[in-house]
Amino acid sequence: MTRTLAARKAQPRRVLICEDSGAYAAALARFLESDEGIEVVGVASSGEQAIAEVERLRPDLLTLDMQLPGIDGLDVVKSLMASNPLPVVILSAHVAKGSERAAAALAAGALDIVGKESLRLDHRDDVWAQAMRSRLMRLASIRVARTAMLRAAVPRKAVSAGAHVARAVGIGASTGGPPALEAVLGALRADFSLPVLVVQHMAPGFVDGLVSWLDQRLRVPVRAHLLLTESLRFDFDHRTPGAHRPSVDTMLRSLALALGDEAVGVVLTGMGKDGAEGAVAIRGAGGLVIAQDQASSVVYGMPRAVAENGADLILAPAEIGDAIDAMRPPREVT
Repeated sequence: MTRTLAARKAQPRRVLICEDSGAYAAALARFLESDEGIEVVGVASSGEQAIAEVERLRPDLLTLDMQLPGIDGLDVVKSLMASNPLPVVILSAHVAKGSERAAAALAAGALDIVGKESLRLDHRDDVWAQAMRSRLMRLASIRVARTAMLRAAVPRKAVSAGAHVARAVGIGASTGGPPALEAVLGALRADFSLPVLVVQHMAPGFVDGLVSWLDQRLRVPVRAHLLLTESLRFDFDHRTPGAHRPSVDTMLRSLALALGDEAVGVVLTGMGKDGAEGAVAIRGAGGLVIAQDQASSVVYGMPRAVAENGADLILAPAEIGDAIDAMRPPREVT
């Protein structure tokens, strides 16, 4: 068994598994408990049982299958976020078929999603397995607010970005990103003319579902997220090394290089500091940098790193959307 220094000092993170396959639930429990920092406190075989067991056991984290008898994973997330919010990690076996519903579960409050085919439960002691369990323990430490609190009406501040001339906006997000993205992009009017490039850290196979889900809910059209070349063409980057692919830093640096002072960079909720270096590049080029505020962030990691390096504006997601919506394009592209 692996045992980290943090695990020795702290009580194990208590995990509830919701999975209708007994064999898979047993294998997942063995995989998780290979680290003494995790204790599996129960297994629920249906969504209804999961809701009841969360109330009874008060776990630190719930792993949740999307396909369940009775109510499915999305309905479980909605119910829990309204009554007993906690960190929820979605496990999905049908990536292509269920990615849109899984994206909706993230927007409803789930923190992360993992494709079951990527979980190698029989390799419990390799580096990948240890990294996965470490991520789950970090997610289990997050305090999740009730849906009603997250969506409560907040007085909108007056922002000062309306005079900024911009040619494109780059937005980066990670943990907690889908609902923040919905709030930012939902503030844009239907005829908003600036291109908006989005990098959302997400498990492979689920991005198309998020794009489709957002496209159905927003007034502006939503397609794929890319980077911008110096000739102002979109491109995929398969070369730049780094901890993340897609990378917020890589995308924001491309905007700084291509657009200079007409670039706008936005960094939303997420673990780590992806986006901090790209934001510095945009500010160095004379562009505008906006960070999500701490009060509205599920995880104040990425936006904190940007704010500490100097952000022009620090706002809640809907206010960020208002600020972007008020920006003016260059005359030659109007």
